[in-house]
Amino acid sequence: MNLPFGSACPVRTNLVSAFGGRGAPAAREVSFWSRSTTLDSPRLRRRFRPATTLWLVVSLGSSAFAAEPAASWGGDPIAPIHAPFPMPPLARPTFPSRIVSIADHGAVVGGTVKNTEAFARAIRTCAEAGGGRVLVPAGKWLTGPIHLRSRIDLHLAEGAEVIFSDRFEDYLPPVLVRVGGVELHNYSPLIYARDCDNVAITGPGRLNGNAKAWWPWKTKETKEIFQLALRNVPVAQRIFGTPEAAIRPNFVVFLNCRNVLFEGFTIGSGPNWTLHPVYCENVIIRRVHVLTDGPNNDGIDPDSCRNVLVEHCVFDTGDDCVVLKSGYNEDGWRVARPTENVVMRWCSSKRGHGGLVIGSEMSGDVRNVYMHDCQFDGTDHALRIKSRRGRGGVVERVWAENLVAKNMKYDFVIMNMDYSADRNKAANERAPVFRDIHVRNLRGEGAPAAVVLQGLDDSPVQGITFENLSGAATKGFVANGIKGVTFRDIALAPAKGPVFALSDAQEVEIRGAKVIGRTEVLVALEGTGSKGIRISACQLGEAKAFVAGSGVAADAVTIHP
Repeated sequence: MNLPFGSACPVRTNLVSAFGGRGAPAAREVSFWSRSTTLDSPRLRRRFRPATTLWLVVSLGSSAFAAEPAASWGGDPIAPIHAPFPMPPLARPTFPSRIVSIADHGAVVGGTVKNTEAFARAIRTCAEAGGGRVLVPAGKWLTGPIHLRSRIDLHLAEGAEVIFSDRFEDYLPPVLVRVGGVELHNYSPLIYARDCDNVAITGPGRLNGNAKAWWPWKTKETKEIFQLALRNVPVAQRIFGTPEAAIRPNFVVFLNCRNVLFEGFTIGSGPNWTLHPVYCENVIIRRVHVLTDGPNNDGIDPDSCRNVLVEHCVFDTGDDCVVLKSGYNEDGWRVARPTENVVMRWCSSKRGHGGLVIGSEMSGDVRNVYMHDCQFDGTDHALRIKSRRGRGGVVERVWAENLVAKNMKYDFVIMNMDYSADRNKAANERAPVFRDIHVRNLRGEGAPAAVVLQGLDDSPVQGITFENLSGAATKGFVANGIKGVTFRDIALAPAKGPVFALSDAQEVEIRGAKVIGRTEVLVALEGTGSKGIRISACQLGEAKAFVAGSGVAADAVTIHP
């Protein structure tokens, strides 16, 4: 059963988080992150202490794999999903009880002998026998790319660390991937699965990308890929995988797979994006620790995927934490596969360009997204939606509620249609569309601005609601190019300027706002096209309801009790 946005979403009875309900008396306290990492970075060597703590009942559950307690890394029941849109129930993929160890197929522990063939033999043996768990025992294991198959669970035991080779030629021949929203053939991802059903990476071990050798390529990467669709180059002829092209592979890519599970492990130091499911359906990502500090080291990038659950994850990343994609410009329109039905809950983000991000590669559309009960400390933005002219595409039916954000680098929420980081000249004038987006119950402390909304002249940010947002920031709501936006029950204390600085705003309702502290003006309005601003039931104190700039129509604002 689906609940309307804002309904209480039940939390498992064995859970206590920063957001609610106490669990069973038999529960014990378990940190999201309780082990020191050895990933290749001085920053990541220190002990990570997240803000969120869980209480978990210690239970082995009913798994056929009894090698270690599932509750030590995951394996606990998945709570029902209650989203404001139709969302199918998601369950872990199932695997035969067979266990095949890489150690029994010639793998040598220690981190100095390359075990690429041993991994391949273990996976092949397990798959040909009908599937099961491919076990990586405790210890350090050096390898080249790992290619998974259907019905394979790559399981990282407690104390296991897979370290990937930094020799570029180990990742040849090229394989089909999607890079920056464009289909092409490039170096193999470090872990790769294509056209698989029931495939997983699980366990409390670690994946170490060892990718410093790849990182300097960021400044050399070819821009040719963004012209491929314009030149109608067939995907089969889009062959790269050379140092001259300098296209870094992503860490984990599952392409066109069904029933995918990532659970329990720690991952970091990859060449590019970290977890990248593409064209996948029924994806569960839970209790994963993404600790990265390389260039473009996004955490999780669902790309033209359906039915995705991200929960109980911890992020400290070199780029976006969770970011939803659906293709770049013309190549995104050619593929025409949206990302839809995504739920993110009970996650914690520290450093990162955004907690939940949509775009900028969203030309195939993104819809039906629900984030709730997450917290952000030191992230650039909590919710970030970004695009630019030339993308086209629609972002719609997005809900975010019960969020805590503090020490933000830029703002709590931003929706920006003038994203400038992509310096490629657009070959068309198609404007993106942002609509039907709702943010509720957000408490924020510390940001240069609370909320930033930036639309386009011919495509305003529209159909947006903000409800019950409270806290403090240097500036309040800064909005340009908006239409049909509602602000309800806002209690914000900006250190400078008005609570709402609006420009070229139409059909805006501000209801139940409370002016706090020394703020002198509730609404400052600019733009000759601004009209239909309705202020009602607000607690102004000594503040003015509004001030209007030159050119604003006299009847642009109405005030109601």
